[in-house]
Amino acid sequence: MRIANLAGRATLLTDDGAIDIALASGGRFLADPRAVFRQWDKLLKWSMTADPALAQPYDDATLLTPVPEPRQIFAVALNYRPHTAEAGYEEPEQPLIFTKFPTCLTGPHGTIGLPAGHVDWEVEMVAVIGREAYRVPEEKGWDPVVALAVGQDLSERVSQLAGRPAQFSLGKSFPGFGPVGPALVSVDEVPDRDDLELVCKLNGEVVQHDRTSSMIFPVPRLVSHISAVCPLRPGDLIFTGTPAGVGNRRTPQRFLTPADTLVSRIEGLGEMRHRFRSRGGE
Repeated sequence: MRIANLAGRATLLTDDGAIDIALASGGRFLADPRAVFRQWDKLLKWSMTADPALAQPYDDATLLTPVPEPRQIFAVALNYRPHTAEAGYEEPEQPLIFTKFPTCLTGPHGTIGLPAGHVDWEVEMVAVIGREAYRVPEEKGWDPVVALAVGQDLSERVSQLAGRPAQFSLGKSFPGFGPVGPALVSVDEVPDRDDLELVCKLNGEVVQHDRTSSMIFPVPRLVSHISAVCPLRPGDLIFTGTPAGVGNRRTPQRFLTPADTLVSRIEGLGEMRHRFRSRGGE
């Protein structure tokens, strides 16, 4: 099942096009994308019987972020060994967690404003929580995760790294700095949820390439670690970390400009494409 937010309506994406969930189900399910987690299991079952003849063509530009108002967004620093090495750190002994704020979220396609500073790319797999979870043992860490998506943890490095110690959250939460999409892909549809290829391209050049199996702390460990402190709620997002190849660790450093096109792709989950513009007055 691939659930998208198409122009503000919960939509099932199929090989034949888009099916409006509320209309196709006769009102059994709400059109509001924020409501999909209330009946996720029933929605999953219904999606298997949805009439493909109801599918309509759609424009990628009308896809919005599939989880518009999560209550919590967690993110993980230094979760790939090559990225940890390029950043000049030792491998962490436990997950390093920070937050992104919900107002940073945006859809899988479109143009993002660049604030003053140095804006960097970070392709990431996003784990989507669909069930209440608290103090989850690691061996059951996949249980609350109902879907996966492509994400970008865009980062303005000057504000992110200012101060001693640095404070990540604000520098990673400018408007548009949390693209997610193109859809929520239910974990049952993912070919191998523990081993997916990630690729990030800048103007056609591959700048990041790895597999999620390279994560130091895989999804079950992250869910267990976070839920040991914070109860997880349906719709919460976990950005699971980025591979090597970010711009501020290159020689010379490289950052996003209004001339750039950024493509973020994860095997089985889809692709996002973004352009950029200068943000006036900043």
